[in-house]
Amino acid sequence: MKLVVFGLSISSSWGNGHATTYRALLRAFAARGHEIVFYEWDAPWYRESRDLPRPEFCRLKLYPEWDAVAAEAVAEAREADAVLVGSYVHDGPRVIDDLAEAGVDPLFFYDIDTPVTVAALRGGGAEYLRAEQIPLFTRYFSFTGGPFLHEVLEAELGAREAVPLYCSVDPERYHRTGADPELACELGYMGTYAPDRQPVVEGFLLDVARRMPERAFVVAGPQYPADVAWPANVRHLSHLPPDRHPAFYSSAAWQLNATRADMVAAGWSPSVRLFEAAACGAAMISDRWPGIDHFFTPGTEILLPASTEEVVAILRDTHADDRLAIGEAARARILAAHTAEHRAAELESLLLAPVRVA
Repeated sequence: MKLVVFGLSISSSWGNGHATTYRALLRAFAARGHEIVFYEWDAPWYRESRDLPRPEFCRLKLYPEWDAVAAEAVAEAREADAVLVGSYVHDGPRVIDDLAEAGVDPLFFYDIDTPVTVAALRGGGAEYLRAEQIPLFTRYFSFTGGPFLHEVLEAELGAREAVPLYCSVDPERYHRTGADPELACELGYMGTYAPDRQPVVEGFLLDVARRMPERAFVVAGPQYPADVAWPANVRHLSHLPPDRHPAFYSSAAWQLNATRADMVAAGWSPSVRLFEAAACGAAMISDRWPGIDHFFTPGTEILLPASTEEVVAILRDTHADDRLAIGEAARARILAAHTAEHRAAELESLLLAPVRVA
């Protein structure tokens, strides 16, 4: 089949989790024999940090503004077997309107930011989607699963059919590597700065570092404010390209996961970082949210401390063999159910499935 995708970015992983998500999913989808065209707005900040300018698994079409490409893109979408619009697409409402008015069918939405989208819609509107556009989609694919799908997306917002399409990981790219001395530490965290994630970073990493000054910690990610008080034993890397992510996950004794507040409230919202770290055999420490036990078994595949003191105790008291066992158990869980191959097969099935009758 021919799939046309309108997404935030596949060419640059700088400051976003969309690129690695699309890369894993669409590379595996192409391997199933499908043709893919990816339309991406040529954002200046991504143009300056483009780490996949020519993806080999799809045709990338960068455009300066929607008006410059609308006629071509809509025509190509009308000829495709399926069309997918992602969250955070620049000029998203216009893109969706033009596709719908041209009779593009089937038309799908892929929300990599579902709770954030819903919070924005409840607050007056998301810049990439209007609430009244939701019923236009044949199916609403969501990074968030659980009760949120029926109770909010369908019952409240009018989605015709909301289904989970969780993130995934490419195990050929994410696997344990040798330790990188530059990245070696007791606890590492990778993520773009977000005010609602920062309390977890502060409590579970920065405060822990202050209590364990003899140990090293690393935070990798852009957009941290200048007034963040980094302890002397915490190294901050403003950007780490995807080809170094496996080394990052393999070089820390433990990895921290911190979740956006809207995702915590909705539950059932695993981040791609969780799956990527697990595929590398990383032992993970995470904040808590409903549904996390659907993806990892607490205590044996992931640890869920409730305080700074509990994190300190984990780092201080967990035997190395037990820590490695946690990482290996998480790795086995992800490889059994959440690889890009698993998700591409799900996507294929969902694109081809008959429309649900109300």
